[in-house]
Amino acid sequence: MKQGNTLSDRINNSLGKAQNRQNFRSAMSGLMEKRAAQFPDDEKLAKLRDRGREIRANSLRNLPYLLIELEKTLTENGIQVHWANNSFEANQIIVCLLQQNDAKSVVKGKSMVSEEIELNSFLEGHGISVLESDLGEFIIQLADETPSHIIMPAIHKTKKEIAELLHEHFPELPYTEDVDQLTQSARKILRNKFNQADAGISGVNFAVAETGTLCLVENEGNGGMSSTVPPLHIAITGIEKVVEKLADVPPLLNLLTKSATGQTITTYFNMISRPRQPGEKDGPEAVHLVLLDNGRSKIYGNSSLQEILHCIRCGSCINHCPVYVQLGGHAYGTVYPGPIGCALEPMRLGINKVGGLTSLCTLCGACEQVCPVQIPLPKLINRLRAESVLRRADYTSLIGAGSMRKPLESWGWRIWKWIYRNPAIYRVFSLIVTRTRELIPARMGRWARYRFNPKPARRTMHELAREAGFDNE
Repeated sequence: MKQGNTLSDRINNSLGKAQNRQNFRSAMSGLMEKRAAQFPDDEKLAKLRDRGREIRANSLRNLPYLLIELEKTLTENGIQVHWANNSFEANQIIVCLLQQNDAKSVVKGKSMVSEEIELNSFLEGHGISVLESDLGEFIIQLADETPSHIIMPAIHKTKKEIAELLHEHFPELPYTEDVDQLTQSARKILRNKFNQADAGISGVNFAVAETGTLCLVENEGNGGMSSTVPPLHIAITGIEKVVEKLADVPPLLNLLTKSATGQTITTYFNMISRPRQPGEKDGPEAVHLVLLDNGRSKIYGNSSLQEILHCIRCGSCINHCPVYVQLGGHAYGTVYPGPIGCALEPMRLGINKVGGLTSLCTLCGACEQVCPVQIPLPKLINRLRAESVLRRADYTSLIGAGSMRKPLESWGWRIWKWIYRNPAIYRVFSLIVTRTRELIPARMGRWARYRFNPKPARRTMHELAREAGFDNE
């Protein structure tokens, strides 16, 4: 998570960047149109989403057993499994594996979990160089930034900004703003690194318990290169990414690619089941999988909130969010932005740290309508808002539950409740407010910074009803 500034600061900073907002609006509109074109039949889409939700619900329902089976099948296949309770443990496991293999350089495929544990900075702090091989990740690595989107990390960058960035770091390459030439330039830089790297690190989209298969979805081939060219491959994923059977993967893959980028299928779909075998010409000599908890077990133990773990990280909720399109990902200050971030990050990091994210939601419901596995994001976000100010016996409290409660505001609502529950007091209150309406300030609090305060009417509803002959007394 970004440090050193507040959520309000980041929001104001993002709103002041008109070009960025235009970039996001253009990009998100394009992605929304592509997704819609991939799902022309509402009935078929509904059935596919039902199937996707059923698969993810089954995975969560049987999560402890599937993880045990996954470890067993992976181990039988020759893949070593490591369990990490938190970010520190995951980073320690990975750096130890690299040091044991005398690895000094790493090429890395795209992985949001590695962003979650801040792996790059940890490895570099231990003298291990890391190169992001995904083009978008490579660009933001050069810019020393974090991803602004979970699928398209550099979506906030213009062609001109990318061209200038590449030319600044690689002056030997000719300056160009042509997209194809920029891609080719980046490819030349990255291809040499694949051959020289001591190890490759990647994420995992689906881990199949039945067969011990790690599935990796990508478009550029860099994930496949990272997991096959270097002699050592380390994969890292959250424990919720497990699915029961190989047959569960096609429906989820169908939903993932179409929801994420509006593609029928991605260019590459890697299925990793074992290290290089005798007689094979390529593949790593050793494969390791790090299964990360990092708060997921606590979320899993909360029956009211665990649906967030259904997420397959397609980013469709982000693409359709009216708040994200105005702010971009960096305003959130967390690894996961948009609606998924508003729900997941307070659960993962604590309401006391990032509970304010829940205010970055209009509850319009667009995210739930497009979620391929039907996560009720507005309901979860609204529940978190309640947990941020209440400690109730029927709530399984998260870290920092009730930490955003303001005593003055709480007393204000109690008084409001008392007034509205007593008709006689309510009438007296109404008379006082209507008679003193001119004393109400034109600007009052943060809400009124960009709005006019509504003023009470000159006369109460009861007075108007009596004049019209509708008084029931």
